[in-house]
Amino acid sequence: MPKRLAKKVAIVTGASRGIGRAISVALAQEAATVVLAARSIQKLQETADQVTKAGGKADIVVTELTEEESIKNLVKTTTEKFSRLDILVNNAGVTHSAKLEETATEDWQRCIEVNARAPFILCREALPLLKKAETGYIINIASVVGVKGYPLQSAYTSSKHALRGMTISLAEELRGSNIRVHLLCPGGVDTDLVQKVRPDIKKDELMQPEEIAELVVYLVTYKGNAVIDELHIRRAASAPWF
Repeated sequence: MPKRLAKKVAIVTGASRGIGRAISVALAQEAATVVLAARSIQKLQETADQVTKAGGKADIVVTELTEEESIKNLVKTTTEKFSRLDILVNNAGVTHSAKLEETATEDWQRCIEVNARAPFILCREALPLLKKAETGYIINIASVVGVKGYPLQSAYTSSKHALRGMTISLAEELRGSNIRVHLLCPGGVDTDLVQKVRPDIKKDELMQPEEIAELVVYLVTYKGNAVIDELHIRRAASAPWF
């Protein structure tokens, strides 16, 4: 059976671990070429090895998402090596847990820079390439906190609300074009980030990164007229309709 993403090129940020690694491998299983972006060359190489074993091709671009020139270099390198981009996955994220009155400005700023500013810049820089694709896809990974609030997470929550707002606006701008824009809002996933901010959740109740990755593959391989704007994905043990 032909692989559905053969000859397609994807960029995945935060690809060194967790959801980003799972998405990269899932895309590779459909024969995609995956440009892996994160800060740790060692962890990126581990992901690259898994991508290759899964049947895809991997290219590593060490990227610092708080630096605009580094983000631009990610797109520039992708353009020079592949001359195309079909899928952009803005997955990388950082968090901070503290009362608002105890949250330092720099902690707030880092959440905004990585979780909202970086996807904005990357979408802007990648759009010329995506517009050349037969069908281009932008997948932004937000969070349950992008649609509701939790105590001790004001900086993280604000950044994910900002990402959601930008995604909604961008989808409207690109309506009728060749590019589909999707937002994923997962609840608790078994990652280092979730274990840091929600240690109260039992590990065996957390979703697995591969479950989120399966949804990404579905979004970028579905060919009908229906468009899924936003997916809310919760743990089975949590309350419905977050």
